[in-house]
Amino acid sequence: MKKFKDYRKLLIFIKPHSLLFAISVFFMLLTQLIEKIASVGAIIPFITILIAGNKINIPDSIRLPVCLNDHFRQMIVYVNSIDRLSLLGWLVFSIAVAFFFKEIFTILHSYMLSKLSLKVVKDIKGKLYEKILSLSFDFYSENRAGQLVSKITYDAGIVQNSVAEGLRDLIYSSIELIVLIVLTIMLIVAFAIPWTLIIMMLVVMPAIVYPVTRIGKKLRSISTDAQNKMADMNSILYETFSGIRIVKAFDMAAYEGKRFNNVNEDFYKIMLKSVKRLVVISPISEYVAILAGVGVIYFGGKLMIVGELDPGAFTAFVGLLLQMIAPFKRLSKVHGINQQALAASTRIYEILESEPSIQDSSKAKKLSLFKDKIVFSNVSFKYHDHDILKNINLEVKKGAVIAFVGKSGVGKTTLVNLIPRFYDVSKGSLEIDNSNIKDLSVASLRKNIAVVTQETILFNDTVKANICYGSHRAKMQDIEKAAKVANAHVFINKLPNKYETVIGDRGLKLSGGEKQRLAMARAILKNPPILILDEATSQLDSESEKLVQDALDHLIEGRTVFIIAHRLSTIKHASKIVVLDKGKIAEVGTHEELMSNVSHYRRLYDLQFIDR
Repeated sequence: MKKFKDYRKLLIFIKPHSLLFAISVFFMLLTQLIEKIASVGAIIPFITILIAGNKINIPDSIRLPVCLNDHFRQMIVYVNSIDRLSLLGWLVFSIAVAFFFKEIFTILHSYMLSKLSLKVVKDIKGKLYEKILSLSFDFYSENRAGQLVSKITYDAGIVQNSVAEGLRDLIYSSIELIVLIVLTIMLIVAFAIPWTLIIMMLVVMPAIVYPVTRIGKKLRSISTDAQNKMADMNSILYETFSGIRIVKAFDMAAYEGKRFNNVNEDFYKIMLKSVKRLVVISPISEYVAILAGVGVIYFGGKLMIVGELDPGAFTAFVGLLLQMIAPFKRLSKVHGINQQALAASTRIYEILESEPSIQDSSKAKKLSLFKDKIVFSNVSFKYHDHDILKNINLEVKKGAVIAFVGKSGVGKTTLVNLIPRFYDVSKGSLEIDNSNIKDLSVASLRKNIAVVTQETILFNDTVKANICYGSHRAKMQDIEKAAKVANAHVFINKLPNKYETVIGDRGLKLSGGEKQRLAMARAILKNPPILILDEATSQLDSESEKLVQDALDHLIEGRTVFIIAHRLSTIKHASKIVVLDKGKIAEVGTHEELMSNVSHYRRLYDLQFIDR
């Protein structure tokens, strides 16, 4: 039951393209009907009349319905009356015409199924990407970037292969088997062929099905292992390429190469296990089917020799049975492919069925513009079973500049991440303008906030596109104005194509200070009432830091700013400095107030300037 449910979920990907699928199946049916009827219709007169020189024998024990019985006898009498030379001409002409149309329909259904598979994989990649982007930060904490990339590329590719090859062969071979079985039954009835011959074929079916099923189960497990190894490879590639400066600086290319090759070797071994099982399925099913066919030929041949079977009808019968081997082989191979696809589908649905932990409530209202204050009331935050923040109480008036300081790991970044709802508080409440942020729409909340982080995130696009990221309708003069405020305009104009210069992956073509100033310009252009600076000046040299600090002094006027800074010299003029220790607020005050007595803040400040 579960297998059927899993396979139905796999077929859901095809549902939006059901018309294309139905047309391709129709052309498959036409292909098989033309090929099999033409083959059977030609082989009986060819063997009996043209080769053996006999008339086609009409058994007295035909069990066809009366209307079909008469037509069948009349057709046989007519064929027997045609001279051999004319019959040969008609057979050759009929086969040529029939197979011309058969090949046309083959081209059509092959093209349509290929198109279908490409559409399906396009849809899967699009849905996965959109879903992953919609999920909350805790999801990214639990999943590696390489693993997510692998689901979009590797798993989607397996599903594409299943549709392009597996589904095609499943339907095509099933139609072929049905047509062959129907024609075989008709032949048995029309020419009184003993049913014992067909029963001989049926009794060997379990010998084919059992090993195919066992191997298929193993293939599904192997496919899961392969995906995990592919995720490991993607992670190594992502880490190496994004950190290439460190790899080169520490001369670790050989080490990274060895690390990748180890995982690559493991992936090779896993895929080899899959190949071994796939290549075994087809010969096993083929050999068992041949054994049954040999038995049919022996016992049926004896009946033909003694004159109890028409030679043409028996040859057609054996031909139909032998033709069943090919679809059985394809179906056994399809089972293996589909087991891999089902494993991939399960992993894909793990993403598609995930729900973001941060969602709008059913009665979420829009925050039009931040007007008054932000209040932390007994806010605690726990990640899994680890307490990060405990009983934070803080009121921040509009226009205030709040600085958070403390040792690494005390929860400074976590605290500011609660404001745009990157995470939700575990206990207590966080309110903006007397509204719990859980009651505000996430989009409207984040529209009022801009974030500049220590790790500068830029995209492999133009300078202009990176600055107006999130503000696509911004005019060029506004973009340039934001760059000037961030002291980025001068170095941008020195670039080869100025604002149209592509800056490379993660801004690789820029210095650390230049990248940080672009990120600052991006936040300035957004022009939010709330600004979060998470160690935003840490990548700047002394000269750039002074220039950006001057720009920030103008930027923060009339805005509420949350600053996290290790350089305590940059926050002397903050409205309020909050010192965190062990997830709690240890002290609150201005720079002068905190420096006036022995305090956590003074100890931190003195440690930074003791050697200066």
